[in-house]
Amino acid sequence: MKREFIPLSVPNIKGNELDYVTQAVKDEWVSTGGSYIDQFEKNMSSYLGVEQAAAVQSGTAGLHLSLIQSGVGLGDEVFAATLTFIAAVNPIRYVGAEPVFMDCDDSLCIDPIKLLQFIEDECTFTDGILTNNQTNRQIKAILGVHVFGNLMDMEKLMDIAEKYNLKLIEDATEALGSYYVEGKYKGQYAGTIGDFGVFSFNGNKIITTGGGGMVVAKDKEDLDYLKYLSTQAKDDTTSFIHHAVGYNYRMTNLQAALGVGQLERLEEFIATKRANYDLYKELFAQNKKVNIIDFNSDIRPNYWFYALLIKDELNIQELIQKLNDKGIQTRPIWGLIHEQKPYLNAQSYRIEKASYYVKHILNIPCSSNLQQDDVHYVAECLNKIL
Repeated sequence: MKREFIPLSVPNIKGNELDYVTQAVKDEWVSTGGSYIDQFEKNMSSYLGVEQAAAVQSGTAGLHLSLIQSGVGLGDEVFAATLTFIAAVNPIRYVGAEPVFMDCDDSLCIDPIKLLQFIEDECTFTDGILTNNQTNRQIKAILGVHVFGNLMDMEKLMDIAEKYNLKLIEDATEALGSYYVEGKYKGQYAGTIGDFGVFSFNGNKIITTGGGGMVVAKDKEDLDYLKYLSTQAKDDTTSFIHHAVGYNYRMTNLQAALGVGQLERLEEFIATKRANYDLYKELFAQNKKVNIIDFNSDIRPNYWFYALLIKDELNIQELIQKLNDKGIQTRPIWGLIHEQKPYLNAQSYRIEKASYYVKHILNIPCSSNLQQDDVHYVAECLNKIL
């Protein structure tokens, strides 16, 4: 039986959000100033267990500013994942640097073992400077993504970053609420371990401000300067004095008001997503052609996206169309970035697992307002088609 359309991932705005946004409008603080921006930053800092946070216009803006504060500039290089959304890589080009693309491991996150192999086999480290032997450029940072709410192997990546004098930027845009339950970083949230952590509140994220992002940093002075750059580098707000090139990257008060209400419900959203993820696993257990990819055992994930591994060689686009005909929205994983036109000349290293997963991953409905009978319907349709 065909039913009402089931979207992939849509917002869940049923708490205090409207009250807070209405208050911001009544107060006539609707732009890049107002009490809700401060409140959202404070609440995020408290949730993550960090000293402070800086609200910005988008996750991409946060990555751009983090790269600037990491000292990455014209002619430098940055390690990046090829299996991610292109917005995680484009900011490297914004600062005039080049990405060096790395493979993923089975968590779908950047592979620290291959990254270390590249450094040992393809680079020279002298006087605290890591140089790519092929390009003769300095590599200054690792920009890794916590994919779908899973966490990168931060122990290995931090060891590499510390040994080779690299800044580590955590793209935690998909992982707000994920944290380690074991190991060296037990109790620490995604985004709070590296030099910078960047979050996104796009419409499909686990909480949303419509657009917008947040940045946290290990060094308070780095975050203060990043915040300064995000507001057009105003040194004197009354005389319009600017000592640096700034950006219009500040979050609006209306967005922040929405975010304050959303953050209040984050743990509720995670609980719902976990229940639906577990139900999907149960419903696909007897189908030998598919498998929901597990989250790492040493973390509490936020269960943002569900990655269904299709074991057979199928045309993913045809499968997406068949499900769409039944009122179910799904999507493939991203096209590998090193194969995209803007990055065809960029260096990549032993891309193997990413090439496999890009042909076999299907993202299935995962909204925090998804009902369990919807989960049953999605699984029933997929099991029949496969």
